[in-house]
Amino acid sequence: MTDEAPFRIGLRAEDVIAAAAFYEGLGFEQAGTMCSPAGRTIMAILRRGDLQLLVDALTGMPFPDSERERVTVAGPRGLGMVIGIEVDDVEATANYCRSAGCEVTTEPVDAPWGERYAEVLDPYGYAWKFFQLLPDPPQDSLRSAYDSWFA
Repeated sequence: MTDEAPFRIGLRAEDVIAAAAFYEGLGFEQAGTMCSPAGRTIMAILRRGDLQLLVDALTGMPFPDSERERVTVAGPRGLGMVIGIEVDDVEATANYCRSAGCEVTTEPVDAPWGERYAEVLDPYGYAWKFFQLLPDPPQDSLRSAYDSWFA
């Protein structure tokens, strides 16, 4: 019996090898790959703690020809989804992402709900939120943020 991850996310990318290398820079470790009969890498399996990331090729996988598959291939990737993971250093992670071609959509900031976070759009079209819990979150900042958002 293998040690299967309790949480799994599947992402699709045109270049599985490049995507896997980028995600390894976020602390994922490669657990395996799968190649097509022609030798092209069509899947990479990566792991970071309890999270398993399956990076599938946009083309070459034996997915059924369905409306959903046609929309998935056409893009955009990950619309409406944000992948959030805790990191040791939000600034270092944001800098790594920026240097790898990501769009940093939210620079590192302390949030009223007690975390420091940054948000990025990776080179493959997926949104990520990287966060650290603050050791001493402000006590009344969540109420004032709520009041300003919904006033």
